[in-house]
Amino acid sequence: MTGDPLFADGVDWGDIAVMGVKILVAFGALLVATMFMIWFERKLISDMQHRIGPNVAGPWGLLQAFADGVKFFFKEDLRPANADPLVFRLAPYISAVTAFVAFAIVPVGGVFTDTGSAAGAPRTGTVTLFGKETILQVADPPVGILLLLAMSSVAVYGVMLAGWSSGSKYPLIGSVRASAQAISYEAALGMAVVAVVIGAGTLSTQGIVAKQAGGVNTWFVISSGIVPFVVFLIAATAELNRPPFDLVEAEQELVGGFHTEYSSIRFALFFLAEFMNVITMSAIMVTLFFGGPAGPVFFGWTWLWPTVWFLVKVLAFLFMFVWFRATLPRLRYDQLMSLGWKVLIPVMLFWLMFLGLRQLANEEGWSQIWTLIASAIGFAIGWALLSAALRAAKRNVGDVTDEPPPRLSSREGR
Repeated sequence: MTGDPLFADGVDWGDIAVMGVKILVAFGALLVATMFMIWFERKLISDMQHRIGPNVAGPWGLLQAFADGVKFFFKEDLRPANADPLVFRLAPYISAVTAFVAFAIVPVGGVFTDTGSAAGAPRTGTVTLFGKETILQVADPPVGILLLLAMSSVAVYGVMLAGWSSGSKYPLIGSVRASAQAISYEAALGMAVVAVVIGAGTLSTQGIVAKQAGGVNTWFVISSGIVPFVVFLIAATAELNRPPFDLVEAEQELVGGFHTEYSSIRFALFFLAEFMNVITMSAIMVTLFFGGPAGPVFFGWTWLWPTVWFLVKVLAFLFMFVWFRATLPRLRYDQLMSLGWKVLIPVMLFWLMFLGLRQLANEEGWSQIWTLIASAIGFAIGWALLSAALRAAKRNVGDVTDEPPPRLSSREGR
């Protein structure tokens, strides 16, 4: 919270009240947005597949998600006899809490400019609430990006512990898949974030948005090259266990995956966390690569337009995630691992090398030609080493699989 001007001159009861209002509004808005996301996904997929979506509970089926939530509250809460009581109850809350904490660092409004206001100072996204100057996000720690990565890593514990504590083999397989998938794609996700940090020079989300206030050409999706954004999008989809990376809960193989043994409100918490994470990750992508709430202010209501632009950008990413679910087939597990380790991580390693050399060239006044040549040489060496490693791995696998099976004696055969 050190980046919030609300606490610049100390802390009083008014500051605490404003912070409490921001927390309650953010939590309530995220819950309402999650209910809307459930309805939005059902209606959009039904349109794409020429089916009828929710249309009975409320106008256009808007209250269907609310009705489902009420139903879950009154369903019987079951716990397997072999389950670990404490961990089994704790796992759903880990998944839900981490999604909200990650959203707390997202700026959802405020005017950002790099040219300065009429008084000559740049606009840094601050607003006035109840006579207090503050920012439209719950908290802006100086290590906000590290908090995001930490919450992304901790979130998998909810899935992993749920599968392990259920005392059943299918949830356990789902939890093992979750841990392997998180390890594979967390590295690529982190390196894509590093690409943004190199350009912004700060770990604060408020500072990252302010760095993109110069217009579309300063958005990091363009200034860092589109590669970090594409890698982040793919890795985020895998981190969310969304199709085509939903092997953690593949019903054709694992009944229901890690939450097979859950029922009632605890199952609803996993359901809530999944959709809440989609909204949170969409907001994070808007913040890191698309300028956050930055956008033109056409007329009046200067404080409202940034929030409108933020919501429009988030809605575009929500549509993209639903589009993925409706169109893309699920990957095989070996394809999932290969994409993460053999494609995304090597590509981001090369791109980080290129961005680092470009940053150094700009600071030292080097020629861009030599930067491109050095990047090309590094890419060629890295590609050669990776190709040699893959060929050696295939050769070793071939040597193992080509061995004939051991012959059994007649007695062993019987």
